[in-house]
Amino acid sequence: MIKLIVGLGNPGAQYKQTRHNAGFAFLDYLAISAGCNWSVSTQFHGETANFLAKSEKLVLLKPMTFMNKSGQSVGNLLRFYKIKPEEMLVVHDELELSEGLVRLKRDGGHAGHNGLRDIIAHIDSRDFYRLRMGIGRPALGGNIADYVLSKPSQEAAALMESLCGRLARRVDLLLSGDVAAFNEYAASL
Repeated sequence: MIKLIVGLGNPGAQYKQTRHNAGFAFLDYLAISAGCNWSVSTQFHGETANFLAKSEKLVLLKPMTFMNKSGQSVGNLLRFYKIKPEEMLVVHDELELSEGLVRLKRDGGHAGHNGLRDIIAHIDSRDFYRLRMGIGRPALGGNIADYVLSKPSQEAAALMESLCGRLARRVDLLLSGDVAAFNEYAASL
């Protein structure tokens, strides 16, 4: 069972609606739909919220250390609450999936994602769940950093918002850790 959901993104108004902040966007949607309140935690270098799912208390975390330094925040929280890596779900943007697609996976490398790379380095484990939120790739020859740090089209932003809503309604399936069942559901979205 998942005990911690981490959404990856960058703090600051200039990054708020960028592709790279897909993890923050999902956690914000989840918190709003459940009536959770965010609080700033200097101990965890981020914003946290308590989330109740089927009588189980979970912690939501948005690291405020910038994407490439997310591991410090995640590592501190895991150690404090004595949460094992395999009880954590990290939500992040994914270049290898088209806009509007999501996939759940457990374990694996960072695939060049600097937020995942830093988390793996800080917790010394790859054994955690990842909710990969598709943002697509830039046009051939386009700069990846510029692409992920830019805002998506109005249509793509609306698609992401709709996707967050549908995922939040089935958070139970996501939290069960049943990768096959979740991905079957996600394929129907």
